[in-house]
Amino acid sequence: MIEMRRAQLSFGDGLIAEEVSDLREDWMTHADQVLADEQIVAAVYEALAKRRPKSRSRGRFGAPAEVVLRMLVLKHVRNWSYGVLEREVRGNLVYRDFTRVGGGKVPDAKTMGRWGVALGVDVVKQVHDRIVQIAQDKGVVSGRRMRVDTTVVETNIHHPTDSTLLGDGVRVLIRTMKKITEIAGEVGTKLRDRSRGVKLRLLEIARIARAKGPVNYERLKQGYRRLLSSTSRVVGQAKRFSKEISDGTKRSRNILKQIALEGLREDLEEMLPLVRRVMHQTRQRIFHGNSRTEGKILSVFEPSTEVIRKGKASKPNEFGKVLKLQEAGNQIVVDYQVCARRPNDCDLLIPAIDIHRTKLARVPRLLAADAGFYSAKNEATAKAMGVKRVCVPNRSTTSAERKREQKKRWFRNGQKWRTGCEGRISVAKRRHGLRRCRYKGFDGMQRWVGFGVIADNLINVGRVLEAQS
Repeated sequence: MIEMRRAQLSFGDGLIAEEVSDLREDWMTHADQVLADEQIVAAVYEALAKRRPKSRSRGRFGAPAEVVLRMLVLKHVRNWSYGVLEREVRGNLVYRDFTRVGGGKVPDAKTMGRWGVALGVDVVKQVHDRIVQIAQDKGVVSGRRMRVDTTVVETNIHHPTDSTLLGDGVRVLIRTMKKITEIAGEVGTKLRDRSRGVKLRLLEIARIARAKGPVNYERLKQGYRRLLSSTSRVVGQAKRFSKEISDGTKRSRNILKQIALEGLREDLEEMLPLVRRVMHQTRQRIFHGNSRTEGKILSVFEPSTEVIRKGKASKPNEFGKVLKLQEAGNQIVVDYQVCARRPNDCDLLIPAIDIHRTKLARVPRLLAADAGFYSAKNEATAKAMGVKRVCVPNRSTTSAERKREQKKRWFRNGQKWRTGCEGRISVAKRRHGLRRCRYKGFDGMQRWVGFGVIADNLINVGRVLEAQS
């Protein structure tokens, strides 16, 4: 049964609160008040109540909604794993008090992992929007200025090469077929384990590619032919396994094991198209010299990953998703957006102004962004919307008037303020883990970024309110 808050506090809760009142960090007191907001707790409660039809009225008592929210926020404030979060909260009275666990039992790491999935992307967005509204009500953010920038959040994958992607697919298919054989027994198609041969082919290709001097392309093609042949045989075998489960050749008399068998068949059906796509793009690149195959994938575990080039000398290629962050003063992130497909930066500017106007009920007086967001149409549209000073440089201009405009004091000051976006991105990546997403899938990426932004906003809101008080 789900509760919004704990109905009754224990003696230990009051003792802990009294002992740690002077040990909290500066931002914690005000962040605690923000997280106690009724609308925020109610949104989390409604999401948890949807997990089961009778979650509101039946079953044993689970963790209250406010505890769920605070535990997940603390995880991203500190950039901990769920295991570290469980250990730290168990051993620290300040964290017990902040998360409202008090003298009770700390939930285990697996349970907390299910909470994040249960909340979903929409609830995380609702919590963020409500925090921004509270910050505006308390005078932390006014909306007179706005700055926007983009960065890349990497997915949790290894560096992709065609050979290692084929190896990943073969490993997953063989592992799944072994589980099917354990349940269904030696009936129908016999499993032939080709994992050792595939591993040898991968090592052979790696030695050829990393050899000193010019690459021997004939030997490389020969190694890939062998690897593709072995992969093709594994794919055919997995296809037969899936068909035999469907027509009942491979089955189990135990109902639970039969359900597990159907789940394994679905895993095969999900992985087979991905491995075929990897085989296709490998043939196109190695034997036809075409490295820009349509529908190219970079990981069989995170197929939505994109190659993004941001012009960094230290990291020319990044593998992940584009993230847009926009601020409105006092380092408060008003909106974030994880882009399903990489957009052009200049296409994000006008929608960002609309979002700013919707959330803060005013158009910014100053708009600052880097040169990637510039276009003459964007500048004219922003001024027509009511933005007084559009501080977006045009690096390729040849107009003397435009160059004089960009040298004016207000423009240079606006660009100095814009560089704070770079600092905000750096802090979000170092402090809250936005450098690499540890959750799976595109929804997982959005939840990871959302919780990271919420954690950063809470710290900044708390610090500003503490300074004002």
